[in-house]
Amino acid sequence: MKKNQFLVFLFLLGLPICAQQSKGNSAFEIKNPDFKLSPETGMTKQHWKDAAMYLLEGAFGYIHSLDDPMKFPKQEGKSYPLDESKVPTEKLEGLCRTLFVAAPLLKENPSLVINNIKVADYYRYQITQLTNPKSASYIVPRSKNGGPSQNLVEFGALSISLLVNPEVLWDPLTKEQKDALAKSMLSYGDGPTVDSNWKFFNIFVLSFFKDKGYAVNEKLLVEYLDKSLKDYRGNGWYNDSPAYDYYSMWAFQMYGMMWSEYFGKANYPEYAAKFKKNFADLNNNYPYLFSQNGDMIVWGRSMSYRVGAVVPFPLMGFDKDPSINYGWMRRIASGVIKQFFTHPDFMEDNVPTLGVYGPFEPAVQVYSCRGSVYWMGKIFFGLLVPDDSPFWTAKENNGAWETEFKKNKVYNKYQGVSEILITDYPNIGASEVRAWCHEKVKDDWQKFRSTENYNRLSYNSAFPWQADGEKGEVAMNYVIKNKSDKWEAFRLYTFKKFEDGIYYRDVVLETDANVKFNLADIPLANGILRVDKNNSATAFAMRLGHYALPKLDREIKTTVRKIKNHEVTIIDNGKYQLAMIPLLGWDKSEVVQAKGLHPEANESSVINLSNNYVPQKEQSTVYATLMLWKKSGEKWSDKELLAVKQIDFSSKENTVNVSFANGEKKLVKF
Repeated sequence: MKKNQFLVFLFLLGLPICAQQSKGNSAFEIKNPDFKLSPETGMTKQHWKDAAMYLLEGAFGYIHSLDDPMKFPKQEGKSYPLDESKVPTEKLEGLCRTLFVAAPLLKENPSLVINNIKVADYYRYQITQLTNPKSASYIVPRSKNGGPSQNLVEFGALSISLLVNPEVLWDPLTKEQKDALAKSMLSYGDGPTVDSNWKFFNIFVLSFFKDKGYAVNEKLLVEYLDKSLKDYRGNGWYNDSPAYDYYSMWAFQMYGMMWSEYFGKANYPEYAAKFKKNFADLNNNYPYLFSQNGDMIVWGRSMSYRVGAVVPFPLMGFDKDPSINYGWMRRIASGVIKQFFTHPDFMEDNVPTLGVYGPFEPAVQVYSCRGSVYWMGKIFFGLLVPDDSPFWTAKENNGAWETEFKKNKVYNKYQGVSEILITDYPNIGASEVRAWCHEKVKDDWQKFRSTENYNRLSYNSAFPWQADGEKGEVAMNYVIKNKSDKWEAFRLYTFKKFEDGIYYRDVVLETDANVKFNLADIPLANGILRVDKNNSATAFAMRLGHYALPKLDREIKTTVRKIKNHEVTIIDNGKYQLAMIPLLGWDKSEVVQAKGLHPEANESSVINLSNNYVPQKEQSTVYATLMLWKKSGEKWSDKELLAVKQIDFSSKENTVNVSFANGEKKLVKF
């Protein structure tokens, strides 16, 4: 009773914290959808503005005066700050990253007011406090011998917003305020960086202040431009030292295009032309990484930035290129916004969670704080693209899913030098990716490149990755019982080739080089055939997992069938079915339940195969496995489930002949 009386008392007082909590988890709604222009999503440019306001209004729920920082409730777990020393950087992140959302809105409406706060006044005031030693928001300039830091990242971010909207954010400042900002920000920009996409943070700081007439280190600016261009690997992909992930596309490509559009074309036209040329390459590759519904795959680090991954698509609108299907590009970008913004778990306390949909600790990195999520705000730089751009005016369509893809077929798009394979499955409208992973846990001090964020055998838009469990629960990877009697996942992959629709890799176990496999992935119309050769010189227990299914609004149903002496295990969660059929090498099949390992639900299920391997003299063991899927409610024929008719391994030739039930053949050449 006393608790209820206290809550009523707080309500009558109208305390801000109560208001924040009462509407903190409301999902974004698409009001007055336009299905004539956008038949797939209903979203137009106005809905993108609404989405931006949805994010910004949540953030400004914490702002009641100009002095209030963009500091948000910490999410339990590994994210920072873990002590008070990191709070200034936390506040800097919140400020500079929410400005990604605000800057384009202020371009159109400089008088924008949210929560009774004039948004432009707030950001101008907060920016000037970064150089005020008496302010709690003060950022100490980089020392003479100081290295790169998170402050460099955020000052680079701030420079982008200043560059695109100087009229509102920069011009009204006094000369003293401008000079102080130049001194502090250039102390970071004119300095060392990390050999990754971070080079662009220096580039943007140096470029902005050069644009405003300040003396800058142009030699260093050109050096970082050259080094960034050297990271390009073709087909739209850059290498992010050493990884390939979404950053390898969206970060590099966005930075290159924004820099070229707002500074490079006028000051360094030859460099702008090179970035633009690289940007043009993504049109025939990157869209295929997204599902028919415009869903993005859960893959790689910084998944909490979510919709940021599609910012290259609206930026295509700066040019009117007849080779671009702008209706498809907008369909993908709007689809990804819907994927996350309309999810009921996306917001907590008015702020997007760190995770995938809701909080998901395995996908969180130690360099993130709660305000880090607003890095996703870069998607709203798309609002700078003019209203009459074909990106906004073209009718939405499903692109290749309508014009190129046919049912009961599978489509592979190999990305060349980057060694990435993108696969599209028209039968369920899903996309899939295979890419780099070769990072040892002992060398991975930030603990993300060696994890499930990268080490899965493949990543699929329909089946987000499940984290590994201590009891050997595994999805879309092998786990080996190592010498320490712990389950250890494969992560040290070496790409070999992509040939005849087969993606080849070798892999060794980090803690025991005697455990080594040749891997061959063969995408099929309804799934994957794995043909893997175990060349290990030691005995061990091992498991292989299919993709996992989350428990949604009903129990996950398990069915076991026998077809020609093969055991078929099927799980069905009401949305999708997954089937796993061991063909060679395996001892046992089981459905493993898990809790707290899946990004979509607390409970999930995965089919695991197991084997106790004992090495044979002068003979390798071949493991052949069908990993199939269908939408829930669709029936399986025996021919679909037993898609492979015969498998013959030749140890002499080191090959495997595969005969499929539909008459096709594949020769796996290890």
